[in-house]
Amino acid sequence: MKKYFILSVAVLLMGALTLTACGSDDEPDKGSVNTLTEKDNDMKALTSQYVNNVVFPIYKSLASQTDQLYNQLVEAKTKYRSGSLSQADIDKICQTFIGARSAWESSESFLYGAATDFGIDPHIDTWPLDRTALAKALSSSEIIAELDDLADGGIDNARALVGEQQLGFHGIEFIIFRNGQNRTVAALQGVEDDEAFSGRNITGEQELVFAAAVAGDLRDKCFQLEVSWLGSQAPQAHIDRVEECEFPYTIVGSDLSYGENMLTATQAGSTLSTWRKVMSTILVAGCSNICAEVAGQKIGQAYTGADPDYIESPYSQRSYYDFHDNISSIQYALNGQTTESAHANSIMAYLQKYNATLAAKLKSHLEAALAATKTATTGTPFVLDPHSTNAKNAMDAINALDDVINEAATWIAAN
Repeated sequence: MKKYFILSVAVLLMGALTLTACGSDDEPDKGSVNTLTEKDNDMKALTSQYVNNVVFPIYKSLASQTDQLYNQLVEAKTKYRSGSLSQADIDKICQTFIGARSAWESSESFLYGAATDFGIDPHIDTWPLDRTALAKALSSSEIIAELDDLADGGIDNARALVGEQQLGFHGIEFIIFRNGQNRTVAALQGVEDDEAFSGRNITGEQELVFAAAVAGDLRDKCFQLEVSWLGSQAPQAHIDRVEECEFPYTIVGSDLSYGENMLTATQAGSTLSTWRKVMSTILVAGCSNICAEVAGQKIGQAYTGADPDYIESPYSQRSYYDFHDNISSIQYALNGQTTESAHANSIMAYLQKYNATLAAKLKSHLEAALAATKTATTGTPFVLDPHSTNAKNAMDAINALDDVINEAATWIAAN
């Protein structure tokens, strides 16, 4: 399961920071422009661009869309009980889910921050879904009652009563999608027919009670991500909710947000003593880590047969879309903006300025990985054929991209 893989992020980050210690001018600067080299100034500028125009907007979008998803599922539960739930309502929920899911997958090149430190990643994105445990939970009238009362701790009860293998995106995905299609009103009006639920007579009402409470938990954890990075720039209502939940949202042992910590690198209080450490964090702990996860875990586990059930987003059949968004996340980190072109203050522009050959190589491999994952979205869904040529091509292209990302990180550290 993904939650076990995430443990490697800390190891990668430690390795990245060790690597940068070999840099040719790796001495901590004093935060003054007058003491910075030209490269330091460039790295400082591209860090500001990256934090403010990649990390911040993606987490803001994620928080907004998961909030919308929660509200729509609460409304769906109410409409179900009044007999007015329509297919248009379900379709709207599914579309919002897809948008929120895309925002989350597009953030995975910066899992090295609050997502990992606070265990948010495994909490909201563990798979495969434990359908047997979910069926047992939904069979409990006591648990359903605890989840149903959203005005009196229903969301907190989801955190307390439902395990990580039923929480988050994939628990909700199971309720609103099936076999790659939006769930139908008719299906929700009947009894759950998944084999894990056999003989339990779980109704659509129970499923929507569960989905609404879990969506509330998902929203709260995405608020935590947003507030952890944006600090006081996050909406006050989101800050208030995070504090109400008593979630941590600053760097451990500090009152700095994750954004402030990165933007004030080299200054007293920041955990990042040099701008080269920032580059290694972005490239190795961020971009390389998600390459390794997508190629080796998300695709590799099922492709090689090591774990045939290790398939992300099987109910919506959108695994390849997840993978493509992950590589897009790398593109955004390298370009310093959420577009296909590189900003003047970006890692890609930095490499173009100081090592054009390496920049061209990185751009070529990035485009190849994007193309391979995009092509895969047009073919047979991963869950239906995890051993396909599309899966192999995507895995190979991502591994090749990973190699060049690490080559770039090594070059930046040493030059």
